[in-house]
Amino acid sequence: MLTDIDTWVLDLDNTLYPADSALAAQVTHGILSSVAEFYGTDVVGARQIQADLVAEYGTSLRGAMTTRNIDPHEFLSFERRIDYSVLSPDPALAAALTALPGRCFVYTNGSAYHAEQALRQLGLTACFDGIFDILAGDLIPKPYEESLDAFLTRFTVDPGRAVMFDDLPVNLEVPRARGMATVLVGGPPAAGNGASYREVGVRQWQVWDLPSFLHSLTAPAVNPSTM
Repeated sequence: MLTDIDTWVLDLDNTLYPADSALAAQVTHGILSSVAEFYGTDVVGARQIQADLVAEYGTSLRGAMTTRNIDPHEFLSFERRIDYSVLSPDPALAAALTALPGRCFVYTNGSAYHAEQALRQLGLTACFDGIFDILAGDLIPKPYEESLDAFLTRFTVDPGRAVMFDDLPVNLEVPRARGMATVLVGGPPAAGNGASYREVGVRQWQVWDLPSFLHSLTAPAVNPSTM
């Protein structure tokens, strides 16, 4: 399984840390606060505007830049007020990432600053060979083709030997079309045996326990004769 992979590409938010974490809540609050400020509305109005921006432009940031000519650094300034100490080190994930063959990258629609702070708190900084953020992609976010192509070019990635991990199915469509293996992190749980992952298509998986899934890729096979 994934024995031909030499490049591991992972989303950050709700992928390397869970969607129910206190950090995820802060990010959501920060985005809504920026939308409320720049569109002159309250939180209720900001929620609807934010949903509309994401639906039409892929991210709140790109939508705000397009519709209001908002400076991206001003929009993302909320990241400087986030308390990243709510994250705890994840030694199991660090060990699983370190054991993977080849290179690992973070590919995020957030900023490199946000990714760096989160990785530091998670104890994962040394696990990655690079970060590709929204600014590196000329402010074009996932799931747009231009964003993925810029990532592949920046790090000289062969999509046929790469796998993309993300918590949003829409962000996996273009990588799959480019020939990458894809892994959906989270989503509706599988019925039945409580497995940590399942295969959902050709070179496609869904996982609920990322460290366990990654560990299964590098763990030595058990010889039945020794049991």
